[in-house]
Amino acid sequence: MPSWDPVVYERYKTYRDRPALDLMVQLPQREYREIWDLGCGTGEHAALLAARHPQANVHGLDSSPEMLAKAKKRDARVDWVLSGVEDWAPAVAPDLVFTNATLQWLPDHQDLIPALVGKMAPGGVFACQMPMAWETEHHRILRETAVEGAWASHTAEARLIRPTPPLADYYGWLAGQCGDIDIWTTTYLHVLEGEDPVVDWMYGTALRPYLDVLTEQPLCDAFLAEFRARIAKAFPPRADGVTLFPFPRLFMVAVKR
Repeated sequence: MPSWDPVVYERYKTYRDRPALDLMVQLPQREYREIWDLGCGTGEHAALLAARHPQANVHGLDSSPEMLAKAKKRDARVDWVLSGVEDWAPAVAPDLVFTNATLQWLPDHQDLIPALVGKMAPGGVFACQMPMAWETEHHRILRETAVEGAWASHTAEARLIRPTPPLADYYGWLAGQCGDIDIWTTTYLHVLEGEDPVVDWMYGTALRPYLDVLTEQPLCDAFLAEFRARIAKAFPPRADGVTLFPFPRLFMVAVKR
């Protein structure tokens, strides 16, 4: 996983929270006893799950020490765990797995999704939200910029997200173990302000793998300057000064048989 800066990531907190909250309200209304938030980041949603389900044991897992350090400062009844999702091994089978904007960084979803569900208790709920970022205009520009400059040999080493598989594939990967499968997409039209708001947004997520490998500052500065110029052409501000930024996301809620 790329490195993370909690301050930068939370710069657009309201917009980043919306998909997680939209996923949360779709959870079946029932009593949960063992809850895991996989890729919990700074812990806000794990803390909210703990507040909503006081009878449950709630665990927040993340691979970033920086993110977890901030999560641990919360006054929340949550067990914080430093680990990657791919190494997740719950001691007690959970009846809710909640994962928001995390699995898109991991490969082989045809194996990953069934493996995660397989670790859940019968009747458990799998709830997932992922950005459909690879297909967006700003990610296309990012990929093109990365391979066309003097920095290309460095950015080739960046660990990137992948194209979103067809929704029917996700249904198939879940259907072997789950019923009551609900899969949908939503495109949020974010209204951003500032001089380079799209690039500022991407500093918290998509740019992280590139910044991790561009350790030579002049090369990094040149890459960012070129990227900013291309993004500015693709996402010009409106006459009222705001920049419209469409962002599609994929949601899944399924109940294990």
